[in-house]
Amino acid sequence: MTPPPGSLLAAQDLHKTYGQTVALDGAEFSIHPGEVVAVMGPSGSGKSTLLHCLAGIVPPDSGSILYNGREMAGMSDAERSLLRRSEFGFVFQFGQLVPELTCVENVALPLRLNGMSRKEAERHALARMERLEVDDLAKKRPGEVSGGQGQRVAVARALVTDPRLLFADEPTGALDSLNGERVMQLLTEAARSSNAAVVLVTHEARVAAYSDREIVVRDGKSRDMERAV
Repeated sequence: MTPPPGSLLAAQDLHKTYGQTVALDGAEFSIHPGEVVAVMGPSGSGKSTLLHCLAGIVPPDSGSILYNGREMAGMSDAERSLLRRSEFGFVFQFGQLVPELTCVENVALPLRLNGMSRKEAERHALARMERLEVDDLAKKRPGEVSGGQGQRVAVARALVTDPRLLFADEPTGALDSLNGERVMQLLTEAARSSNAAVVLVTHEARVAAYSDREIVVRDGKSRDMERAV
């Protein structure tokens, strides 16, 4: 596989089947550093499966995925896990914050898992929370903050390791339109300021509007709208 010049992540001819259900049927994808690419499509189209394959969470049945010039299929489970901890960040629809931890402890968690001291990790976490306008929630627990605030805390957690690639799976799906707009504004600003690439899975046009490019997934096939004529 020859990836597009300068691409950070590139996938070609991905196939994935669950039993009799075809999730991916020759899907392709590429993204460059600092680029925000929206992956759109109706429910069941294969867009979340594509994200899971790109992130190394689920292996495709066939096809090629290159990250930073290296074939992900050739990596060990430990290498892929390290990649997800250090170079990838994740934001999910419902935040998935740890309810027993304070917000600053949640944001600091990826750094603690990578061996950083608690004091240093929380210092980095507070700096990232300030940029996402939630540093005043540091000592609160997730159950004590609003949905929009909690999702911004989740974004801060995803970005605290300064990942090269951020995967956001329906990041505004559980929010009202006003909070959704704010989360997307802050997420894309924070990512672009650190030149992180963002794979944004969504079915909402208003969320996709924050992207540089859109890829539509339907019946397991992908179509790059920028190249479509």
